[in-house]
Amino acid sequence: MNPQVELPVTNEPGSARLALSVALAGLISGIAIIGIYEATLPTITANKARLLREAVFKVLPGVSRMQQLGFVDGSLKPMGEDDEAVDEDLTLYGGYDTDGRFIGYAIPSDGPGFQDTISLLYGYLPGKGRVVGMEILDSRETPGLGDKIYKDAVFVANFSNLVADPEIVTVKKGTRSAPNEVDAITGATISSKAVVRIINEGQARWRDKLPAPGQEPPLPDPAETPAATAGSD
Repeated sequence: MNPQVELPVTNEPGSARLALSVALAGLISGIAIIGIYEATLPTITANKARLLREAVFKVLPGVSRMQQLGFVDGSLKPMGEDDEAVDEDLTLYGGYDTDGRFIGYAIPSDGPGFQDTISLLYGYLPGKGRVVGMEILDSRETPGLGDKIYKDAVFVANFSNLVADPEIVTVKKGTRSAPNEVDAITGATISSKAVVRIINEGQARWRDKLPAPGQEPPLPDPAETPAATAGSD
């Protein structure tokens, strides 16, 4: 008969110790994520501001200066750094030429697309009632199809001189015949219609809030509050 050999007893870590280890690891990871976020937030914010500024100059041809405007106490007013925060849905951007003459508004708007929310900026000339440019700011539409709303130059060109009132209409590609119509993208009709709907919603939101043509807020005195200019950091 072979003698029995006793194996050494190993103490398995208890459930409490395992839970503590997992919690500690999660805490360390959470602190690291927060630290990275806080460290990169200024850069992210600066990049977003730069991209937005560039988009304003893209959607409003002829603009060289801009300022943020907010609908406050029943009227459109310039927004300074010391002003109280205004709902993003009640802010837009005024575009001006080198001499400070008003040209048009760059209006942000967003809404659901085929995959997710589409955020865009469009240029609007109130004196002519026309949209003169459109730039997608954020989109997660289907690659190769829905992403054509910003990659298809022909579709984007639809918005270079488009009658906005009473509303913009999406039509089948190749059938555009009226100044307020947009040719949809073949294979991405939902995304095409979403862009048009988002602009129409922006127009409906601002139609009764914009001052009469010729009464737009002027640029502030450059000596007091410099406005953003094309190409500025």
